[in-house]
Amino acid sequence: MAIQEDVYYEGGPHIGDLIVNILLGFTVICIPLTIGAIVRALWLRYRITNRRISVTGGWMGRDRSDIVYSEIRKVVTVPRGFGGWGDMVITLKDGSRLELRSLPKFREIYDYITEHISPTAKAASGSLGSQS
Repeated sequence: MAIQEDVYYEGGPHIGDLIVNILLGFTVICIPLTIGAIVRALWLRYRITNRRISVTGGWMGRDRSDIVYSEIRKVVTVPRGFGGWGDMVITLKDGSRLELRSLPKFREIYDYITEHISPTAKAASGSLGSQS
């Protein structure tokens, strides 16, 4: 019998990230940031369920990372775009990190993820600027 997997969020990065970076692309210095935002908009996809976090990305969306909540040691968020979207860094027990860039509804997603991680990981987690 398979355990049902309920999807909390499925989608790509926030559209505001793409818009801001395209506007910045009119300056020659920011062209690499614009290209990065376009690649993210085309091929980066997040799927957050009650069992795992999946990130599909890379060139043509060929790379996929799956992590289960029991492997998470720490979650940190950083607001971007005047708080309209944010970045999230998930540190795993083996020390590796998974970055979720330009995540829409990042505060709600952070709350959802912290509901599923261990109490030790909850204590270590937080959003930048909220820790003393």
